[in-house]
Amino acid sequence: MISLRYLKNGKLTFKETMQVTMIRADDILITEFAESHLLAKLERLVVGARIWESKQEERSIFHCVSAFDLDDQDMYDQVKEDYELVRNTIKTKGFSALSGRLGVYIQPRTKGRGHGSKTRAFYAKKPFLKLIFPEIYYKQ
Repeated sequence: MISLRYLKNGKLTFKETMQVTMIRADDILITEFAESHLLAKLERLVVGARIWESKQEERSIFHCVSAFDLDDQDMYDQVKEDYELVRNTIKTKGFSALSGRLGVYIQPRTKGRGHGSKTRAFYAKKPFLKLIFPEIYYKQ
């Protein structure tokens, strides 16, 4: 499930990125992309979108659902590059060097509140979400 929000101009846009799966450094180092949990999750997705209204979360308005398959070769190649960038970063700089600045479609980010979090997860960045929900406004 992802959250959408209204812009001042009335258009719906993505509120945030979407977590796909956790990152386990030991697993990533020994697993090729073709056998990865990330690919298994992205090969066939059904994602719901809800409209975020306020921090109070008094209600949740279901907006739509979208099915997605990672069957486009260019998308597949970019996600694979993002995965390999994460693997290489862990190998050469260590797990703590993972940053949300990495990746084009998929980013490794801290999981949980605060900058002191020790866990990381793969997140679908907004340009990737636009591929899943092409009808949602996103200014690149």
